[in-house]
Amino acid sequence: MADHGSWRLGPGARRRIVCEVNAGMAQKRAAARFCVSPATVNLWVRREREASPQERVSGAWAEDRSSRPHRSPSMISEAEHDRICEMREHTGWGPRLIAPLVGRPHSTVHAALARRGCSRKPRAAKEAVVRYEWPCPGQLLHVDVKKFGRFAVPGHAVTGDRTQRSRRVGWDYAHTLIDDCSRLAYTELLDDERADTVTGFMTRGLDWFLDHGIVAERLLSDNAWAYTHNRSLRELLWARAIAHKTIRPYRPQTNGKVERFQQTLAREWAYGHTYANSAARREALPHWLEHYNTTRNHSAIGDRPPINRVQKVLGQNI
Repeated sequence: MADHGSWRLGPGARRRIVCEVNAGMAQKRAAARFCVSPATVNLWVRREREASPQERVSGAWAEDRSSRPHRSPSMISEAEHDRICEMREHTGWGPRLIAPLVGRPHSTVHAALARRGCSRKPRAAKEAVVRYEWPCPGQLLHVDVKKFGRFAVPGHAVTGDRTQRSRRVGWDYAHTLIDDCSRLAYTELLDDERADTVTGFMTRGLDWFLDHGIVAERLLSDNAWAYTHNRSLRELLWARAIAHKTIRPYRPQTNGKVERFQQTLAREWAYGHTYANSAARREALPHWLEHYNTTRNHSAIGDRPPINRVQKVLGQNI
């Protein structure tokens, strides 16, 4: 059915107009009352009078009708539709490549493909979203690294001057450990992501969680070399009885809590303020982390700061 958006009347108003006219109101007066033209009133009066008894009872006569013509003599045959769709299926070509082979304009070929629903390949079915959350802090920690470019002077987003750029200044590597249950996070800015750097960060991060009463049981990481082929990290986790798990390749959603934290880190800390240089940004990180863990409400845990969930679940005195 066509949607004639230029009409001022919906089906209900059309029925009211016809009821007023059938009750004795003149069509011109009805047109003035409903702020439409007399021709529009006459159209719906005639449509109601020409309707079948079933349409009058159901009110279908007042609905929009399709604008498609009853006959289309110039439309290509069903056999040609089949041929075009078969070529599309076997070659994957678009209308412009198929058109010379079938002797039709590419617009005709496109219309034929659209009628059969094969003008575009169907989208692959998305996997169902599997959400999970461990019930107690420490049962699973997520770990990941995100790079932030260093800078000596503010960039064009602040100054508006694209001629000044900080070249070859290097990178800051934000290493993050986050608790799956409470979203309590520990982050350090380091100079690289080598194996010994990762192990040192992990040692300090696990100790920091212990200071908050959280004993780590499992660690989830991606398949980066510094996590999967790091002997010192493997020995550290074995000594602390922590099971190391890795995500399936190309499935960062499994490690989504730390990925989401990194988005928040970039938006609110790295790019949410104006810094004179990257050293000033580095100095601001501990203050932002304190805000994130102790005062910033987190929607995934009932609009409470992460430290509140730690204290509630572990029964710590608040």
